[in-house]
Amino acid sequence: QITFGSIFLGKVPVHEEVHRCAGQIHGYRGCIRDFQVNHKELFIIDEALEGRNIENCNVPICDYHPCHNGGTCTSDEENWYCECPKLYTGKLCQFATCDENPCGNGATCFPKSRRDAVCLCPYGRSGILCSDAINITQPSFSGTDVFGYTSFLAYSTIPNITFYYEFCLKFQLANHHSALQDNLIFFTGQKGQGLNGDDFLELGLRNGRVVYSYNLGSGTATIISKPLDLTLEVHVIHLGRNLQKGWLKVDDQKNKTVNSPGRLVGLNVFSQFYLGGYREYTPELLPKGPRFKNGFQGCIFDVQVRTSLDQGFKSPGTPEGHPNAGRSVGQCKDSPCSLIKCRNGGKCIETGSTVYCDCLTGWKGAFCTETVSVCDPEHDPPHLCQQGSTCVPLPNGYTCHCPLGTTGTYCEQG
Repeated sequence: QITFGSIFLGKVPVHEEVHRCAGQIHGYRGCIRDFQVNHKELFIIDEALEGRNIENCNVPICDYHPCHNGGTCTSDEENWYCECPKLYTGKLCQFATCDENPCGNGATCFPKSRRDAVCLCPYGRSGILCSDAINITQPSFSGTDVFGYTSFLAYSTIPNITFYYEFCLKFQLANHHSALQDNLIFFTGQKGQGLNGDDFLELGLRNGRVVYSYNLGSGTATIISKPLDLTLEVHVIHLGRNLQKGWLKVDDQKNKTVNSPGRLVGLNVFSQFYLGGYREYTPELLPKGPRFKNGFQGCIFDVQVRTSLDQGFKSPGTPEGHPNAGRSVGQCKDSPCSLIKCRNGGKCIETGSTVYCDCLTGWKGAFCTETVSVCDPEHDPPHLCQQGSTCVPLPNGYTCHCPLGTTGTYCEQG
């Protein structure tokens, strides 16, 4: 009988005595996670005394072919990314680029048409070009906009959340039927793996009920509230978890509890804490539990968290209450459109702090003050010039200037 004073994962340290007794020893090749001894979870990296040649497991995200529009997926030891072809951008190459970016202050530029751009404003900015500073005390979220982006706030990782946490928050729904259907309130977890076993914590709305889920690595636990009382203007949520046991209380409904499956008791998350939405909202790349289709629509405020019964509640963020990033988040009950005057029948559209004019046919520009030429790509019907010819507007219609080697009214003949 041999008694070891230590537990070794992968391969025993090389000693001559071991070789004489056991012959050549080959180390384990692969990934090890969720390590338990006598039902106690040991954190493989944090509690290890020493080690050699250890790397993070590769995330095989490229096997899911996530890149759009001909993008090429490339992965390394710790991350993955899409190499986008010309004219496309975004985490997944899902968005067309702006040829001339007029947006300021770190705004996201999105082409409303081939000639006009919309500036999706970062946290603390508003206006057509995101040039106006705004003070946000009660953030307002607009869900998923027509360009496929969600409004969101991102806070630094919440520390010491492994074994115990409590969250309190209040929210006010926007006056939209869709605000209750399938909307994310907050999320933190292992971004982008999409496999059973990912650790995550999320809260959202589905079919008029609050849905709270978490996964400690051995299966998802979920609590679903009763339908919200829509006569209430403000809703209050209190939720938490101690080891495997979680609880949820919504408004004056009774407290509901659940126990997560399996034996794991620790929540290991390293991502930022996302409120209202997600940076590049692609539900298919989130773990299976929190695949809400849209971001939140309405106001979320008084978000508080604590990770011990001995602590007081605090706002997330470092410094406290300050997000690291955000997009299209406005101040609750403020309307950016009150400062914008769209011309020639254009309609002001606001999504959080982002605002732009939706022009009637025949008009373009930031305030719908420019006419659409018969030769512009936006013109309906489009011009018929072919084979790289140049469309030239005339007082009554247009003509096509043909390149060398072509002829005909529309340069259609060789």
